[in-house]
Amino acid sequence: MLGVVLDWTELVYVLAGLVAFVLFALGARVASGIVVEALRRRQVRSDMVVIGRRVVTIILIGVGILAALAFAFQSANVAIIGIVLATIIASFGVQDLLKDYVSGYYLILERHIRVGDRISMELGQSGTVTELKLRVTLLKTETGDLVVVPNSELFNKAVTVHVRADVRAAETKPAPPE
Repeated sequence: MLGVVLDWTELVYVLAGLVAFVLFALGARVASGIVVEALRRRQVRSDMVVIGRRVVTIILIGVGILAALAFAFQSANVAIIGIVLATIIASFGVQDLLKDYVSGYYLILERHIRVGDRISMELGQSGTVTELKLRVTLLKTETGDLVVVPNSELFNKAVTVHVRADVRAAETKPAPPE
């Protein structure tokens, strides 16, 4: 034999863990189907639908594994450690996205770059700002191409704003006293 003796209570907890895992696996299948249908209704590209299905499936099966282990070992520490690891991994994954959003907030707030400004970036890209969003800025080049620039690039690197001198001078003059 295995040399391991399980009493009935431990066996019940192991079985409860297996049942929890099976329920999470079935739930992952149902939830991924719901996500796929929702993404298809929104006419999302098929490759993104596949990625969405896989992400939901992996997350739910991962939670199921943690729940099964927590039941089997009769300890919530397994689940807590798993959640902490998942949070750390997710924070590294969204770090650039958050950087773009925070940079966009400051770009919109400070208004150094505005819609209609012609800008040149450190990397040699240039164009006219057509839209300034929280995550990205859209530039239209002289050839008519649309360039999508992450706001963290505009925030952290040198950008030259080409505007007429009389426009900026009018912006910096104090308002006449009333």
